[in-house]
Amino acid sequence: MFQQRTQKSGRSVATWYRSGGLSSIFFALPLVLIFLYFSWGPIVRGLVLSFQKNNLVLPAEWVGWSNFSYVLTDPQLPQAALNTLYFAFLALIFGFPVPLFLAVFISELRKTGWLYNVLSYLPAVVPPVAAILLWTFFYDPSGAGVFNSILGWFGIGPFAWLNSQTLAMPAIVLEATWAGAGATSIIYLAALTGVRTELYEAAELDGAGIWSRVWHVTLPQIRGIILIMMLLQLIGTFQVFTEPFLFTGGGPNNATMTVLLLIYRYAFVNGDFGAATALSVLLAGVLCALSVVYHFVTRRWSTT
Repeated sequence: MFQQRTQKSGRSVATWYRSGGLSSIFFALPLVLIFLYFSWGPIVRGLVLSFQKNNLVLPAEWVGWSNFSYVLTDPQLPQAALNTLYFAFLALIFGFPVPLFLAVFISELRKTGWLYNVLSYLPAVVPPVAAILLWTFFYDPSGAGVFNSILGWFGIGPFAWLNSQTLAMPAIVLEATWAGAGATSIIYLAALTGVRTELYEAAELDGAGIWSRVWHVTLPQIRGIILIMMLLQLIGTFQVFTEPFLFTGGGPNNATMTVLLLIYRYAFVNGDFGAATALSVLLAGVLCALSVVYHFVTRRWSTT
């Protein structure tokens, strides 16, 4: 029996060799090595750097877990973590439904949907720096600001949007929602094209209105992509950097200081790349754990 198995194994290896399997490996090996170098190489380098004291000028010094101990005891970290959670909460509560609503609204417009599709996608093609400069004018604390001018018609305000510890984070979330809703709605629109028209026709024959069709037909049919987009948006909100960095720089009084902005300060303000990498590793671990928990929590809902 053992001899027969050995003979079969030898024949299969010989067949694989004659069919060009070895040459395929040689052709694929350079691409695989390039992929591993540019994708996993920085990850491995980052893990090593998190255990070193390194300012990219002097020779690196191995410090073990000191970087992790330093960032975990930094009094700025709890505030940055709470601000990041606050941003994620606001972005999911207010920012997540907007692109979904846009996609459903555009899909219901048979003739002019393309026009609204183009208009909704315009914010995605505006460079982030230019968009934030534009919104800074909108948030001008004087009466000349766009939002304060509109509220002034009703005798409300003016408000110091970006200079207020209470209003700064919601103001940033509003701009981030505007900037990202268009691109996300395109993904939802692509998913909506896969919904069978027979389901809508059957719902219309039963007398279902637009909201009933959306709730009982559209959303159940695209719940898979909804779950994926929710996870991607959740991960993205934990990595918010551009908006608080350009709008407020983390102020006022650290009210918009996020974890990624704290990482930036470690690296490029303090010159402590070891601490910055250590906090990055911790953030990556939290996001991985969050993704696993999210998968198990939503697995049953996505399959029913």
